[in-house]
Amino acid sequence: MHVRWPVALLTLWAVSILPLPVALGAEPVFPPGLRIGLEPPGDFTISSRLAGFEDTGRGAVISLLDLPARAYEDLARSAFAEGQKGIANLKRESFPFENGIGVLITGTGNEGGGPVHKWFLLAQAVNGVQDLAALVQVAVPDAALSVYSDAVVRKALASVTFRPMPVKERLALLPFQLNEMAGFRVMQVLPAGGVILTEGPTDDITTQPYMVIAVGPGAPSDPGERGQFANDLLATAPLANIKVKLSEPMRITGGQGYETRADAIGPRGNEVALVQWLRFGGSGFIRIIGVGAKDDWDALFARFRAVRDGVEPH
Repeated sequence: MHVRWPVALLTLWAVSILPLPVALGAEPVFPPGLRIGLEPPGDFTISSRLAGFEDTGRGAVISLLDLPARAYEDLARSAFAEGQKGIANLKRESFPFENGIGVLITGTGNEGGGPVHKWFLLAQAVNGVQDLAALVQVAVPDAALSVYSDAVVRKALASVTFRPMPVKERLALLPFQLNEMAGFRVMQVLPAGGVILTEGPTDDITTQPYMVIAVGPGAPSDPGERGQFANDLLATAPLANIKVKLSEPMRITGGQGYETRADAIGPRGNEVALVQWLRFGGSGFIRIIGVGAKDDWDALFARFRAVRDGVEPH
């Protein structure tokens, strides 16, 4: 069992990134889409099922969690909580690595019917990379400890380094392609398979127009249920006094979809307008949201629609 990290972080931990296995050299290697890299030891290669590296023959794993800097305090509180369940021989220490000093937690657990040795490195980026908290977890079964000893693992962890957000790599991992940006730029690629676009000099979307494009599972197959489904999704928007003006099914790039338009109050008390499009396919859907000032709505809506029509599922 693992150290008990907050539920929201465990959810991110479960997100799989799916690159192909690649042979590695003795220099920092960054799995596609991540800002965290290290020099993987021995026979570790980039994993095909999780964010990090694996030696599949020996059952050893190096998992990398790339999070906003604000997550560091939650991680630290969990790491230093008393009575960690599921991990024995627990030790905590300061740990210098390639780009700074982190906290290293070590211990042993039991997984798959046998003992597993564990290392957790918690750190913040300090080399100019903005807004990054990192958690690197290493798990080595007892049978592989002769290859991946404590000294070998510590050497690998000491090589941890960071890079700026690899936007192109992140976009390539999305389950859809953006063929039209309509003047917007990528602000953030979401771990669960989505992207936030915005326009303006900052990343403060409370003061400038933005779009959110993401995929979701479990859309209703009955067209008669899609209106309520769309309204329920719209109600989760971080806006106040949402007043629906239009809600109807429509065709979106040749497929079944649903459009909802509404007015609302933004986080700063400003009046905004928004549109939500749902494009259904298979057992899931693509959700496209555009939000902007009411005064600029006509021009913004045309641009939001252009982006929508350029979203192509893989």
